[in-house]
Amino acid sequence: MTTAKDLFIIAMDPGAGQPVGQGDLSLALAGAELIDLIAAGAVAVDNDRIVPQGSPAPDDRLVTEAASGLTRQAPYETIEDWLWRRGRDLSAAYQAALEEDGELIRRRSGASPFGARRVEPADTPARRRAVSRWEEKEPVLGALAAAVGIGDAEPSDAEPSGDEPGLADEPGLADEAATAVVAAVHDAVMELEAVRQRRSIESAAFANLWRGV
Repeated sequence: MTTAKDLFIIAMDPGAGQPVGQGDLSLALAGAELIDLIAAGAVAVDNDRIVPQGSPAPDDRLVTEAASGLTRQAPYETIEDWLWRRGRDLSAAYQAALEEDGELIRRRSGASPFGARRVEPADTPARRRAVSRWEEKEPVLGALAAAVGIGDAEPSDAEPSGDEPGLADEPGLADEAATAVVAAVHDAVMELEAVRQRRSIESAAFANLWRGV
């Protein structure tokens, strides 16, 4: 399993709290892939640029797909650009892959057989490994989860204070490249929330115009 798959499983767990938006989760999954590529030596970060290296990507279909899409010519791609490009619909891709592998199941909510169906992690070794990593407060997984409001951290649309647990400056997240990726994920999630709020305000103003308010 990869950090991205562990993060998706934790996000889908019924005990994770408030559901995570697909856009937010997609950005965090792209960041998780990048951190795994860094850890494998497949890429390095140089002044916020993602520089491909000689080592192979981790043995995972989605991460290999991510590595194959790297920009391999200078000036290379920035972390921010990677998150927005690679993150497009990435949550749906991970859901499909994990359902195909039997890692996710669909359950109906409530007692009614006609209730809405939700996706939950199946009771598999992969889920238990993800939960173990989460319960052990592994810094990378915790920081990425915090960026999208999972766990005890502040919601993803809160202003970062710089001393919140699980954010990019958490003790234990010692790798500078990983820290840069987590910080970029947090900024991208904040930017996405700002876009949502702006669209909501614009939609409300348009509706009021038609009602003559």
